[in-house]
Amino acid sequence: MASAPAGGTAWRIRYLTGGRDGVARQEATAVIMAPADTTDRAPRGVVAWTHGTWGVASKCAPSQGPRFFEVTPAVSAVAMGYVVVAPDYPGLGTDATHPYLIGQPTGQSVIDAVRAARAMPAASAGPRYVVWGESQGGHAALWTAMIASAAPELELIGVAAGAPPTDLAANFREASDPNARAFLTALTADSWSRYFDMPLDIGRRRTPGIIRKLASNCISSTATPRLGALVGMIALRSDLKNDDFTARAPWSQVMAENSVSPSFSVPLLLAQTREDPLVSPEVTRSFARKACMRGLKVRWIDLPGKDHATTASQSAYATPQWIEDRFAGAPPPDDCNALR
Repeated sequence: MASAPAGGTAWRIRYLTGGRDGVARQEATAVIMAPADTTDRAPRGVVAWTHGTWGVASKCAPSQGPRFFEVTPAVSAVAMGYVVVAPDYPGLGTDATHPYLIGQPTGQSVIDAVRAARAMPAASAGPRYVVWGESQGGHAALWTAMIASAAPELELIGVAAGAPPTDLAANFREASDPNARAFLTALTADSWSRYFDMPLDIGRRRTPGIIRKLASNCISSTATPRLGALVGMIALRSDLKNDDFTARAPWSQVMAENSVSPSFSVPLLLAQTREDPLVSPEVTRSFARKACMRGLKVRWIDLPGKDHATTASQSAYATPQWIEDRFAGAPPPDDCNALR
């Protein structure tokens, strides 16, 4: 990629993922970044960056965006000497249904992207890795930790998640921004109905058409939503006012199966703004407390403000420092006493 930041080399790759736990083997895309200096051929630590929501249509793949390097906080890890692996997730950039907030195939695509980086001699990627993600990517990072044992040749040494959806039903119900909640409902319903071949039977007769149209849009970090999208969000809010799809099958079952459990043993970092309008801070705190009860070392970064999308950028200094300490073997910090 000619647009790689100074001091780094980047490749956009296609690789194979899946083939486990009933998930079909398929192509996926990712960006691999590494320091340009190749004099030191020792295996480098790997930082897997799991991106937030860009959309569910194939055209929404982050690696295809013109500002990919600018809006990817993990790029800074290249200057620290690490290989950065940034998967698009299945169905983004390829001809398949994107499993939005579906944990196993997304986490598998992250692990397989790390494997792909290790197959590239120019990257010098070693077996030790950390996963760092925000929002949808926080969910992906935590799911990667949950299934990391499926890759015994790799060593996961830490997971960092900014504003991660953890209890999906609670996250949908407690989001305080109604337009954002409507848009994410459209992405979720469109993706799940296609991925699981489920009837799109929520809302009113017109609702499926609104959902399909909204889900054809990508999220842009540089533009406000188009008028048509805003009208669609308002219409969807009206249609779902008396239909809590999180409480009825099959939607409730899928949400339960793809919520996150702290069923891993590596150190955990969680970053959360205090008044996040999309991912409820209390839901994230509840997950943090569960992780503490399981004996995990939890670093909690409490961020000011009411924003959701800047969680990773606000913690973009503290998180790389925490990551570097994991590779250095330093004792992980533990904020569990303050979270009780």
